Amino acid sequence: MRVLAIDTSNFTLGIALVDESQVIGEYTTNLKKNHSVRVMPAIQTLLKDCDTAPKDLTKIVVAKGPGSYTGVRIGVTIAKTLAWTLQIPLSGVSSLEVLAANGRYFNGLISPLFDARRGQVYTGLYDMENNLLKTVIEDCNILSSEWAKRLKDLNRPILFVGQDTDIHREAIEEALGDLAVFAPIQSFNSRPSELAFLGLDKTEEDIHQFVPNYIRMAEAEAKWLEQQGK
Repeated sequence: MRVLAIDTSNFTLGIALVDESQVIGEYTTNLKKNHSVRVMPAIQTLLKDCDTAPKDLTKIVVAKGPGSYTGVRIGVTIAKTLAWTLQIPLSGVSSLEVLAANGRYFNGLISPLFDARRGQVYTGLYDMENNLLKTVIEDCNILSSEWAKRLKDLNRPILFVGQDTDIHREAIEEALGDLAVFAPIQSFNSRPSELAFLGLDKTEEDIHQFVPNYIRMAEAEAKWLEQQGK
């Protein structure tokens, strides 16, 4: 089985090629550049360098959000197109779950987060049990101060991981104190190989029905619905 993983859900652009026993190849950048013009060349280069033809792929795995609305759409659209064209299975994985996997050796709970502006974050809570990532609290969109207060009741060490942790660090530390642990810079970027392995056993999606998980509507959409009286 050769699995191609695609993550364009945030600034990090990640592509990986794996099989059941190894990471064959992996490409990651963290740049404020348009993923739409870079992702397909990155996929083509990785496959070529790994002596893999598209027909050799047996599954596509994609980070389905939350994250950048445009970024998530790009990754999901390309993943669906490839899966449909190659007639192979497609699985989606939470972008937060992929980031949480960076904390697999932390002795406590893991809270990956992306900034959602206005004091809010996209986040969830995970635990690593027997090298398997378990969801403790489902992904959500919440004020970072409210999230920290909610986690305080658990009375367990929490690892916060992600590029945007510093934006919300003050609110988190104020509520959690020494229970809050912040991952090092090396753990800030999601690993596309983690995405691939997380997606290996995920349920196959209906390609035509599969949509991104934005968690909340885009601001423009919300305003339009408000104007329509909905």
